[in-house]
Amino acid sequence: MTRTSDIRVAVSTVILTLRAAADEEPVLALPLVRRTREPFADRWALPGGWLTHTESPVDAAARTLAETTGLAPSYLEQLYAFGAVDRSPTRVVSLVYWALLRQDDVVAQGAAHLASGHAPENVQWFDIDALPPLAFDHAKIIEYALWRLRNKVGYSRVAHGFLPAEFTLADLREAYEAILGKHLDPANFRRQVESTGNLLPTGRFRTGSHRPARLYRYNTDVELADRGPLGSEETSTR
Repeated sequence: MTRTSDIRVAVSTVILTLRAAADEEPVLALPLVRRTREPFADRWALPGGWLTHTESPVDAAARTLAETTGLAPSYLEQLYAFGAVDRSPTRVVSLVYWALLRQDDVVAQGAAHLASGHAPENVQWFDIDALPPLAFDHAKIIEYALWRLRNKVGYSRVAHGFLPAEFTLADLREAYEAILGKHLDPANFRRQVESTGNLLPTGRFRTGSHRPARLYRYNTDVELADRGPLGSEETSTR
């Protein structure tokens, strides 16, 4: 019989970004870490580690993420607790967090970490539709994270986590398409997002080889995520 004292608590993090694919359309991608020991030696896994006695779960998630990937998102949200009895050779409950990062932040943080002389090892980014065989139940965890993301995009500003402060409607639509995995009609999309009242025109335009495109920003009076009555204590990296 497994005693409570025999159960270990781990933290893992699903970090998602949008990056350009070979056809230049944005695709969802995430970092994975190659395991160097058993169980599942040489398999890829989500960034994570053990929860210590001196830190909260969200602080442990931020620490292990920084140690394994060099990434430091400003906001981590708890995704779910995975605790199936047979998910690991020993009894382990994993508290999983997730976050969205803009690609320019990924590049900047990676460059800063590399310049510091502490570049993470055994880390690689994968497109979400081209994942390698994963350790433990991490494929199921990623599948659940995608389900949550696709459900949230319909009623929240979650796509904003992938975009700069100012963006075009085409940028926003491409983010939605990458999240949902399907193409959207541009005219219908414009009508739907403009009717929400969440977007504000900036009065500026992006110029280039095509017709100038109006730049928008999100209404800052609307929170990016509803953190509930716990506030930032359990959902932020502080």
